[in-house]
Amino acid sequence: MLPEIRQKEFGKPDEKQVYDLIIIGNGVAGLAGAMYAARLGMETLVIGEFIGGTLTLTDTVENYPGFKHITGIELTDKIADHARQYDVDMELDDVTSVEKSDCCFIVKTPAKAFKSETLLFATGARHRELVVPNIENFKNKGVHYCALCDGFFYKGKTVGVVGGGDSALKEAIHLAEFAKKVYMFVKGDKLRGENINLERIMGDKTFQIVYGTSLQKVDGTARLESVTLDKEVNGSKTVKLDGMFVAIGYVPNSELAKKLGARLNEKGEIVIDRYGGTSLDGVYAAGDVSDSQFKQAITGVGEAVNAVYDAFTYLNEHEFVYTCIDPTYIHMKSGIHLTEEMKKVQEK
Repeated sequence: MLPEIRQKEFGKPDEKQVYDLIIIGNGVAGLAGAMYAARLGMETLVIGEFIGGTLTLTDTVENYPGFKHITGIELTDKIADHARQYDVDMELDDVTSVEKSDCCFIVKTPAKAFKSETLLFATGARHRELVVPNIENFKNKGVHYCALCDGFFYKGKTVGVVGGGDSALKEAIHLAEFAKKVYMFVKGDKLRGENINLERIMGDKTFQIVYGTSLQKVDGTARLESVTLDKEVNGSKTVKLDGMFVAIGYVPNSELAKKLGARLNEKGEIVIDRYGGTSLDGVYAAGDVSDSQFKQAITGVGEAVNAVYDAFTYLNEHEFVYTCIDPTYIHMKSGIHLTEEMKKVQEK
């Protein structure tokens, strides 16, 4: 029987409880996983600093089924609202460590510690930072990593985008709504991205694409004023800019999983199997932090749901003996056989 569906806020976490599943990360993958876990009757806690994750920084989403055009914030709000209908607890905080005890996993925040039988890492990825001389001096003073956040401040000005992938294309397209000119500094010999985004840029005089180049340094006084390339553009290696946006890829937030002992690939992504399982029993990963080939909101959601179903199967096939917690608190779950000793404690 499915749990009752009702409109409510996310539940308050309980440090005494041993959850069936703790999801680390509350972006779209984590939220979707929580919704499905609750529908399966799993006692679920989601921990993350802010609801929605990096998708909230996306101006336009046009490839999520059911929505021809929607902003990242709108999409994450809809998924979060859907998850709120179910019995899901939420802790808005940063996870500082994850440990394996004799009986369960211990997930710690700066002030609290929570217990769970299984884990799902949906920690996503962060922007890869550009490393060139002087760049730290101009962070948020002309150098940015989010066009949606800061593009508006460059209305009628000249900006540059560093990167040649689909993320860089989307940044450039958004910036063109405000800026009078948008340079794209591409390290390779071509742009890589969805055709629909390529078509929006090609032939538009707002954009000037510079291929086969790398930034050497950034300059300015109080704010960014120019960048220096390793090749000439319009007769000079120095290009005057009012602002620069970096979109050179992402770094997976896999540090917690690594410390726990999960296997990572050469990119630092958590290696998963077809069910979302990692190299550790009872530990799963989904979304941008995993080694899945495609990094899209829809694929991350699918991976999370897949992992939750496997975690549900795992829970019902294993016996958990809670020797490390207060014996007066026994976590009851159908499908798990209690020892005679645990039954006696429960009866008291």
